[in-house]
Amino acid sequence: MTSQPPKAPPLYPKTHLLAASGIAALLSLALLVFPSSEVEAKRTTLNLELETPAEQLTQDQDAADLVQATNEANPSPFAQIEQQDSAPVETAKVEAPAPAAPTHREVIVSKGDTLSTLFQKVGLPATSVHEVLASDKQAKQFSQLKHGQKLEFEMSPDGLQLNKLHSQVSDLETITLNKNAKGYTFRRVTTQPTMRSAYAHGVISSSLSVSGQRAGLPHSTTMDMAKVFGYDIDFAQDIRPGDQFELIYEQKVINGKTVGTGNILSARFTNRGKTFTAVRYTNKQGISNYYTADGNSMRKAFIRTPVDFARISSRFSSGRKHPILNKIRAHKGVDYAAPRGTPIKATGDGKVLLAGRRGGYGNTVIIQHGNTYRTLYGHMQGFAKGVKTGGSVKQGQVIGYIGTTGLSTGPHLHYEFQVNGVHVDPLGQKLPMADPIAKAERTRFLQQSQPLMARMNQEKATLLASSKR
Repeated sequence: MTSQPPKAPPLYPKTHLLAASGIAALLSLALLVFPSSEVEAKRTTLNLELETPAEQLTQDQDAADLVQATNEANPSPFAQIEQQDSAPVETAKVEAPAPAAPTHREVIVSKGDTLSTLFQKVGLPATSVHEVLASDKQAKQFSQLKHGQKLEFEMSPDGLQLNKLHSQVSDLETITLNKNAKGYTFRRVTTQPTMRSAYAHGVISSSLSVSGQRAGLPHSTTMDMAKVFGYDIDFAQDIRPGDQFELIYEQKVINGKTVGTGNILSARFTNRGKTFTAVRYTNKQGISNYYTADGNSMRKAFIRTPVDFARISSRFSSGRKHPILNKIRAHKGVDYAAPRGTPIKATGDGKVLLAGRRGGYGNTVIIQHGNTYRTLYGHMQGFAKGVKTGGSVKQGQVIGYIGTTGLSTGPHLHYEFQVNGVHVDPLGQKLPMADPIAKAERTRFLQQSQPLMARMNQEKATLLASSKR
């Protein structure tokens, strides 16, 4: 049996080979453009078509038909790209960048700071200070700086222009400057606090001021209490350790925080075993004064001392040796020693007979109080604004300041008190009373005063009970 020679592999027409080569090239290019999964699926389909003998193309079939059919089944990636390029392109929306936020700076006023130095600290040009102060008359309040005060600056993004200046000047008040087309506008906002009453009690150990502080009272309220009882008590010489005080007073509150105090509503002061009471009452005409619990006026025609908490350096005497003249000479007044510049108050309403120089008294004020009384204030450093010969003054009004003018060895006030032209001891003189509560107001007064006194009694009893536990 004759062996058969091995079959030669089938020969494909040249045109088929050319077509296959073209398809392979197109597939390679498609791999660069189409997703891999899609290309893989199309490549498998084409391979199956080429390897099926039943569907082999005849030699006289135009190779171009195969290329055309293949292109229709798998379009040219170049054609697809051209088609995409010719399709309408949706333009992406490009949002404009947000405007730069203004620069915020805060500075705390230190010792020696001015508005100009604070503007320099935040980088604002010196011309900005003039522009701000000239923009509004009230804008000058920003130059009245306090140590520890905070100023908030809102500036343009480049930091060269002030848009807003804000400061809280107190717990109740803020001031603001806002830039506008014409310059700056000033705005003040005042917060109205709620008022509540509070109780305080203290025992004098060394001084009224220290005892008030220990009782939780601000200095201003302690001074107000001294003024209320100033007709009956000389706080410069009468105060003794063991003296006691208690009072009900107004507190100003914002969001639960105490931000200030108001009027004293009622008070009681025990001095050397004698107790004085005071109740604030506003009559139907809107005039407020202090009265005793039974309706007598606390106010007298004269306050006891013209200088608060001054030391008595020399008393009224008919035979005192003058420190400069060095001879016995009557001292017809009382000397109050205090630091230079301490305010001096008129002890009563009256007309100013003299506000000028008077021999050894130096700078002197003499006041006539009606037809009976006259007071003199000597050795003043200077006179208060508005005090002049021929003018009028009110009780408690500041008329001048402690000095050493005239025959004086140190800063003090020489105070004289005359009754019908006769010098009397101001410390021993019984002072005339002011009018009591009017009969028409008495019922209304008692309706206000009795609950206040009852509350003080209750508060003190509770305080004493708790101290014994």
